[in-house]
Amino acid sequence: MTQTPRDTFADEHLPPAGEWPILDLSHPAYQFPERLNCVVELLDRWIERGHGERRCLLTPETTWTYRDLHETVNRLANYLVAEMGLIPGNRVLLRAPNNPMMVAAYLAVMKAGGIAVGTMPMLRAGELGQIIDKARISHALCDIRLADDLRAAAAEHPVLQHLAFFGGGEGTMDAALTGQPAEFEAWDSAADETCLIAFTSGTTGMPKGTMHFHRDLLAICEGFSRQILRPEPDDLFTGSPPIAFTFGLGGLVLFPLHAGAATLLLEKAPPLELLGHIEHHRATVVFTAPTAYRAMLPELDNHDLSSWRKGVSAGEHLPAATWHEVHDRLGLKLIDGIGSTEMLHIFISATEEAMRPGSTGRPVPGYTARILDDAGNECPPDTPGRLAVRGPTGCRYLADERQRRYVQDGWNITGDTFRMDADGYLWYVARSDDMIVSSGYNISGPEVENALLEHPAVAECAVVGVPDEERGQLVKAFVVPAESASPGEQLAGELQAHVKQRIAPYKYPRAVAFVDNLPRTATGKLQRFRLRDTA
Repeated sequence: MTQTPRDTFADEHLPPAGEWPILDLSHPAYQFPERLNCVVELLDRWIERGHGERRCLLTPETTWTYRDLHETVNRLANYLVAEMGLIPGNRVLLRAPNNPMMVAAYLAVMKAGGIAVGTMPMLRAGELGQIIDKARISHALCDIRLADDLRAAAAEHPVLQHLAFFGGGEGTMDAALTGQPAEFEAWDSAADETCLIAFTSGTTGMPKGTMHFHRDLLAICEGFSRQILRPEPDDLFTGSPPIAFTFGLGGLVLFPLHAGAATLLLEKAPPLELLGHIEHHRATVVFTAPTAYRAMLPELDNHDLSSWRKGVSAGEHLPAATWHEVHDRLGLKLIDGIGSTEMLHIFISATEEAMRPGSTGRPVPGYTARILDDAGNECPPDTPGRLAVRGPTGCRYLADERQRRYVQDGWNITGDTFRMDADGYLWYVARSDDMIVSSGYNISGPEVENALLEHPAVAECAVVGVPDEERGQLVKAFVVPAESASPGEQLAGELQAHVKQRIAPYKYPRAVAFVDNLPRTATGKLQRFRLRDTA
């Protein structure tokens, strides 16, 4: 396949070599060839081995075999190149709920040498615009039901010139795909060529793009999936995380494909509905957050869950009480884990038999973890400190000065406070920064503040995370009302609705308190810690 032309934007916007984390590829699981397209390993090899008729992607309405997915990916890759002018290295924004076409879009972009940029369905035009500008995105594939915000973003950001929509009906590319060839030769990429930019919010609210290579996507499959989760070809995965999150991308797409298994994709998966789908479809492996496991507990006895054999929890700390109750009720030993968008997926966990309730686990084979004090010295056992980790994956921000804060002396500093016991098990203490982690979502307090400040009734505001039994943390806004405003329940509701219209609805403040003033230092700096203490 012709190797030119190629868009070199990603190469040119990687961090300087001196700011990279130390990447440890010495473990036998992470020995990859120099030339590697991850889609060949994830999908094409199953066709070559004669597994094309095995089930692959399920929804409540339909089933795709491996051959169905393979042909759709190839047709879509051909469409991207022939009809949309994609060249290797172009960034492609992806926007859809969890459904088979979203999976096909990821794989088609990477197979053609493009760089996939998944986005949450709930993001509004302004938020999409930040991502488009940051990654200089030229192409987009979008579910037709989510077209309005994307079109609005494209109108404001002319770098995005090539849009295509799927989902059937007028204005979609679905019919045109059937006319594309069902074969496509994968781009001959280097193993260390960027194929994914995953965005995560920082404490300033400005998006950070994390750049991952073809080998990185396979590394998390060879690491956490193969060595901790240990799926089997007959497994049926399902769960709640959006595949625009790397937790969902790994758990609901990469891991089942790598194992030759199947996945049940649910566009909406609140806890009680998820239980019904596990029962009806006989799912065996479930990925969701501790909040969902807690919500499921009262209903477990009302469902036949005998097929369910593995549960993975991540996104926030899994309390020991939740672990024990699930075990007592179902016999499941939940697999806890901590990962990050910067590291791509889970890097600390333990197999079911090695899991200690309340502990997050130990480093996944191939990763190393340390607990550091503020001076960068290793802490004694059972002493809280900053979590530092390195291994086969690591943080590479897209042209972002925050790289120097996340990577220090070759170690990834995750922003979490942990303690490590004498046996090497890690125990979560708290987040080290002002990021709010609610129901597994990372929410930037300043971003919510910016949305609130657009309302005329708000003179000043501050947003913090406060402890919450169900969600881990709750987004709470402290608002100084404008002189003309009338603080109370009605205004609180108006402000909540206002935020939902400005940014993704899951970020809105579920609690609003009206105050006369906000605590600040002598230099005017907001003291969020005092608000958290008050709450």
